[in-house]
Formats: sequence, C-alpha cells, structure tokens
Amino acid sequence: MSQSRHVPVMLQRCLDLLAPALQDRLGAVVVDCTLGLGGHSEALLARFPEARLVALDRDKEALRLSGERLAPYGERATLVHAVYDELPDVLDRLGIPHVQGVLFDLGVSSMQLDEADRGFAYAQDAPLDMRMDQTTGISAAEVLNTYPPGELVRILRAYGEEKQAKRIVGAVVRERVKEPFSNSARLVELIRDSLPQAAKRTGGNPAKRTFQALRIEVNGELAVLERAIPAAVKALDVDGRIAVLSYHSLEDRLVKQVFAAGAATTAPPGLPVVPERYQPRLKLLTRGAELPTEEEVAENRRAAPARLRGAQRVRKDVE
Repeated sequence: MSQSRHVPVMLQRCLDLLAPALQDRLGAVVVDCTLGLGGHSEALLARFPEARLVALDRDKEALRLSGERLAPYGERATLVHAVYDELPDVLDRLGIPHVQGVLFDLGVSSMQLDEADRGFAYAQDAPLDMRMDQTTGISAAEVLNTYPPGELVRILRAYGEEKQAKRIVGAVVRERVKEPFSNSARLVELIRDSLPQAAKRTGGNPAKRTFQALRIEVNGELAVLERAIPAAVKALDVDGRIAVLSYHSLEDRLVKQVFAAGAATTAPPGLPVVPERYQPRLKLLTRGAELPTEEEVAENRRAAPARLRGAQRVRKDVE
C-alpha cells in the first residue's frame, strides 16, 4: 500500500483552524486522535515546528506505517495504540494535563478501504471483517450471522439510515440459514436483489448504507465518539482549539451537539449578570459545518462527504 495515495482531507483548512493555538508556542501539544496513515500528523509537525504531537490509532498496521513516515520528527511524535475515547488515559500516562490542539478525522482510513482483505469496501470481494483493530471484537460476518432480525433492522436504520432495512434483513435471515455469510460479494449481491428498482437508481452503490451500518456497529464508532468529543474538549487548555472532520450525518450531528452545548450559556433565564460558571466554555469557529471545495473533491473523491467543524476553548471548567 503506497502512502502517496493517501490525500488528507481538507488539510489546509484544518491546519489554519488550529494555527492560532499552536503557532510559535514552544511546548504546545497537539493530538491527532485518528492517525491513520499519518497525513494530517505529518503536516501538523511540519507546520508547527515548536509543537509536540500525540497521535492515537486502534489499528496496529496504521501505527507501523505512520511510525515510518513520522520517524524523521523523532521524539516530537508520540504514537499510541488506543481508541480515541481513551484520550484522557493516554494524556494521563504521558503526564500531559492539557493540550493546545485536537484533530479528529473520522473517515475510514484509506489503507483500510484499499486493503482488500479487511472487508470495508463493497466494490471488491473480501472477508466480511471490518474491524479497525483486528486483534479484538467481533467481525461484520458474525454480526450478520448471529444478531436477531430486529437488532439488524435497528442497526441498518440507525447507522446506515437505510429505508429498506426490513427487506434487506429479511433476505439476510433467509440466506444465513442456508449458509452463513463470510464474504462481501455475496452480501452486495443480496442487497441488490432485495431492493426495489426505484431504490437502486439513487445514491450510488445500494450496498453503501448497509456496509456503513455494519462498520459502525463492529467498531462501536458512535458510542466511542459520544465519549471522545467531550473528553477532547475537556482536555483543551483555554484558547486551545479542536477541529473535527465527519463523513456522515450521524457523526456530524453528534459533534454539532457537543459543540453547541459547550458554546451555550447554562444560566437559568432572567439573571441580570451571568456568573462565570454558567458562561459558555466554547466559541464556535465554523458557521455550521464547512464543506470541501469543488477542486478538492475533484482531486480526492473521498473528500466529498466531509463536514468540518471547529471550536475554541474560551474558559476553564469551574467545578
């Protein structure tokens, strides 16, 4: 897998959002919560020569490849095998009380999509695995073969926003009795066969939503994110900044809610003066979610669904 193929999404915009917190700040710490192949991390180290990077990934292969890529930066880069909701523990172990910048790029790493045997991509036949950390947890095949029908319908609706969830699950349940699912091509074919004609004509590959739903379930992505974003905000120093790239509406909604809550006053209505402890903790740096430019999408099709939100920490938590 050549690293040159990995083009970091909205890279310049992410760097610009974080710059005021990291530029010329000796000893500033920036956390890349989703290291992947290290594209964003490498750019952070190059752009902010005074900063130290802590980077997390649950995928050991990604850590190995990024380690090679970031080796020239020596001790400025600390790579950690961890899921991003473990951020507080990681910082604690490293003796870092607060950080100045945090970046999340929530897309599936290009490496995971491009490596056929991982089973993330519906465009090629592969074992239905989809685990980002292949040393732990259950695979997508196990989810398909063992979950009760009602649970599968819930997952496809909630995580894939799949309107045809009942039809697809009905077909899965009928087929898995004959032979358990193991490979992606059979699932893609089954989804195509079970959808009405009209549903096949819109929105790209009809398997896309089901694959997204399985991936989120297998990796517990939304539950992890629900813990991770508030933890990252809490880790930020005053004037520290956070940038989050999401790739589907479920992720973006979650980020939006955490940022909006942080940027709101928690004071009871009608107070003539709002005490410090009720003041907003965050200032929003983006108006809604920012989208990639047309040029960027033309160069990197994986950027198309990206949504970027940024926020700045404006005051400490008052216990």
